[in-house]
Amino acid sequence: MVSLPAYAELHCLSNFTFLRGASHPEELVQRAAAIGYTALALTDECSVAGAARAHVAAKGIVLPLVIGSEIRLKDGPRLVFLATDREGYGRLSSLITRGRMGSRKGSYALERKDVDSMPGCLALLIPDRKHDAEHARFVAERFPGRAWIAAELLSGPDDRSHLAALRELGKDFGLPLVASGDVHMHLRSRRALQDTLTAIRLRTPVRACGHALHANAERHLRLRMRLAQLYPPELLSETVAIAERCHFSLDELRYEYPEELVPEGETPASWLRKLTEEGLQKRFPEGVSHRIRDLVERELALIAELRYEPFFLTVHDVVAFARGKGILCQGRGSAANSTVCYALEVTEVNPAKQELLFERFISKERNEPPDIDVDFEHQRREEVIQYIYGKYGRDRAALAATLITYRPKSALRDVGKALDLDPRQVDAIAKSIAWWDDRKDLALRLKESGFDPASPVMRRLMALAHALLGFPRHLSQHVGGFVISRGPLAELVPIENAAMPERSVIEWDKDDLESLGLLKVDVLALGMLSAIRRALAFVNAQRKSRITMNTLLLEEDAAVYEMIRHADTIGVFQIESRAQMSMLPRLKPLNFYDLVIEIAIVRPGPIQGDMVHPYLRRREGKEPVDYPNKAVEKVLERTLGVPIFQEQVMQLAVVAAGFTPGEADQLRRAMAAWKRKGGLEPFQKKLIEGMRRNGIPAEFADRIYRQILGFGEYGFPESHSVSFALLAYVSAWLKRHEPAAFLAALLNSQPMGFYTPSQLVQDARRHGAEVLPVDITASEWECALEREAVRLGFLMVRGFPEAAAKRVIEARGERAFDSVDDLAHRAALDRRDLKYLADAAALAPLAGHRREAHWSVAGIATGAHILAGAPVAESRPALTPPTEGESLVADYASTGLTLGRHPLALLRSRLARMRFATAEELKRLPSGSRARAAGIVTGRQRPGTASGTVFVTLEDETGYVNVIVWPHLIEAQRRELLGSKLMGVDGTLEREGEVMHLIAKRLVDHSDLIRSLQVESRDFH
Repeated sequence: MVSLPAYAELHCLSNFTFLRGASHPEELVQRAAAIGYTALALTDECSVAGAARAHVAAKGIVLPLVIGSEIRLKDGPRLVFLATDREGYGRLSSLITRGRMGSRKGSYALERKDVDSMPGCLALLIPDRKHDAEHARFVAERFPGRAWIAAELLSGPDDRSHLAALRELGKDFGLPLVASGDVHMHLRSRRALQDTLTAIRLRTPVRACGHALHANAERHLRLRMRLAQLYPPELLSETVAIAERCHFSLDELRYEYPEELVPEGETPASWLRKLTEEGLQKRFPEGVSHRIRDLVERELALIAELRYEPFFLTVHDVVAFARGKGILCQGRGSAANSTVCYALEVTEVNPAKQELLFERFISKERNEPPDIDVDFEHQRREEVIQYIYGKYGRDRAALAATLITYRPKSALRDVGKALDLDPRQVDAIAKSIAWWDDRKDLALRLKESGFDPASPVMRRLMALAHALLGFPRHLSQHVGGFVISRGPLAELVPIENAAMPERSVIEWDKDDLESLGLLKVDVLALGMLSAIRRALAFVNAQRKSRITMNTLLLEEDAAVYEMIRHADTIGVFQIESRAQMSMLPRLKPLNFYDLVIEIAIVRPGPIQGDMVHPYLRRREGKEPVDYPNKAVEKVLERTLGVPIFQEQVMQLAVVAAGFTPGEADQLRRAMAAWKRKGGLEPFQKKLIEGMRRNGIPAEFADRIYRQILGFGEYGFPESHSVSFALLAYVSAWLKRHEPAAFLAALLNSQPMGFYTPSQLVQDARRHGAEVLPVDITASEWECALEREAVRLGFLMVRGFPEAAAKRVIEARGERAFDSVDDLAHRAALDRRDLKYLADAAALAPLAGHRREAHWSVAGIATGAHILAGAPVAESRPALTPPTEGESLVADYASTGLTLGRHPLALLRSRLARMRFATAEELKRLPSGSRARAAGIVTGRQRPGTASGTVFVTLEDETGYVNVIVWPHLIEAQRRELLGSKLMGVDGTLEREGEVMHLIAKRLVDHSDLIRSLQVESRDFH
């Protein structure tokens, strides 16, 4: 038997070298291990973005992974740098940062002068045959004793002579040779995809790419037998020798916290205790209970043991800045499990009222920093972000990345262009894809669009699009995950420019950071915080009061819960979705904790774990509440014996199955990932055997385990739900007691939530709020309150710039406008600005109805004119006012809403002849009735837990109709479902208490009745 040579691949690109590499990092690692490589170097071009995933995969199969990067110098050679130790990795990461930060997003620029001697790194020269001598001299001088010439023999016509030339080059400059593969894919079969990626990158059809395509498919991880046929043995053995010099592992990265937040004379521990004690006095002015004191001492002791004080101080500093600027913020998630965070005002979850589980936040066994999520007002979060950049500098603070990957539509579009299909064909195919479609639907979508899925071109299109799904397209910025370091962040992970100015991102996303145990502080945006802050400001200014979120939470209001029980929750945080509004009349919340359960129970975890119906039956007294022992009763009593929250599962594992708190946290993590990675089996045995040992019946143990499986990828933490319930209650209070202030705040805080401004205005008017139109003589930039009425602001006028609005308000403050001409000249408005105002009927006080306003605008002369200021005698034409229908169309086009009659009110007589009932009329029909309804489509939802069902919301002049479309009808009437602006539905009414749905039997597209009306639906997963 012939022994195969040992080999380590030292030049390998993954698909994190965007549109070059044709394999995932994990695929490369697994293939290298499978064919017996000694080691694998991942060397993406000017990047280590894929290194974290390769590292995790390599640890799982014990394959040595070398971290490196390919660098192409603008004025020099192409090099591969390999990190031998921690210093070398830091140098390489800093070099990548220099190249990326000095160029626009997605590119890099490095020259010879940027590359120092790179201590701790080895260098491979990739010859280009044109400047080989010059480049070899540079490499030999810059990296003496640490440089090689990469001999990449790829079955070309002159491999033998090429190798001979490289040997001579090496002799001339004292550079040894090493075998290398310039790997772009893990398998030869990815060649077609790699060609397609090249075409996409060059924005050229494959057939026109010419020499830009590789000559053959040799750039894959080749078998060692094949390598032995191509390379001299000494070149293969040199790969192993080089790999053995590279000892660095990403496990060596250690996060170091910022130090400057501790005043002189204090330690991190003493300063955190001081701030905590001050916070406790503020939170509990009447004294801290023994229970709270015990919690605080236990938390501070564990924080000190794990040396996490600087982390808490960092978060406190950011929150203190926001509160000092009047920016509303709220910590949630695992952060809400901390009494220290409550004392530091990071979270509003009161440990005196809620059952906290600190192990959900920090566990000694996990030995990694806690995850703190803090939401800030979405329109002011940028102030917080720039504060962080200002305090720590762009060299020590950056946002985590989010990986943007190919989905069906984008894959089809890009592959279609690469195959040189007609652009109209590509567009038709892409438009046929719904937001929920996945790879198995592509053939069906092609057939529906008039293409033959069996044709060679379409089969190639589908195969390549399938392969491309999930591939990285580019790095974007995370919604707010900040990494802040003590020293230069670039030595920890490369940094690059974000698309937004004054922002930078690191190359790893939140999952990569978690897998490497690196700290992330989430500075997130939440629209409802903006709305609440604005609404309370309106209320306090009008009522001369000092209401805050905290004062509203001190005493619960029965009228608010009455409104919630009737699902009158449009605009209310978290409980405004279709699913939540269907649950509210069934669960019937009576108090704050009911609201906590309501928010958590309408989630994939409880639904898939079959926890919802048992809980409701027990709540209604239709099923007995049972507990196998007192310890379990203590954990599950507040949810009637059904585990609804993540913390309860962890507590059950401890009290019923004998887990340590750290093991329970490992169970939580395994629950979160088992659908993707498996790995719950060890916990199953330990859970069930532990419960049985403690005398818990097998049936109960099996049921708990099935419910844990049901949590799948998403089990909702109680602490998270409590944080959200606080905002849900406050927003519900505002809707119930201050509908005008709430509406104005919501309109000023757009975009947010499930509902359009039009829907919010209609709902508020049904609740008695008066809404006044945009008016050039009265409106501000934002919507405002005039006594008890909402005055729409200039921000509602599409296209009208804020700067122009500010000039209008300033000029109006000097004296009132007496004409459109006066307005134009004193506010420096051009004809386009005036047209926007005329379109919105905002000029009515100065110019009359829309047609008269447009006439007045047409006569405005802007800029220098020879007759400027000369009186012009011109008679005004008698223009007929627009019809109600014309005004309505213009309203929607200019502001997205109307204060006149609803569009369907104008069509009601016609719809009645077509036997379509109104939403109000449907409410009076008994369950099981056949019914017909028509309405403007305002939303489509297809939740992952709904087994393919789509929920459609129709709006008419009397309210909303909730439609259920089963999967068989979706496929039969896909065009009507996705394309209708005005949809008619024939179906059967289904009613359970106050919850009513129309089960669709047939859909009809009546969009032609509102063809000119600009309305949009909000479609969600």
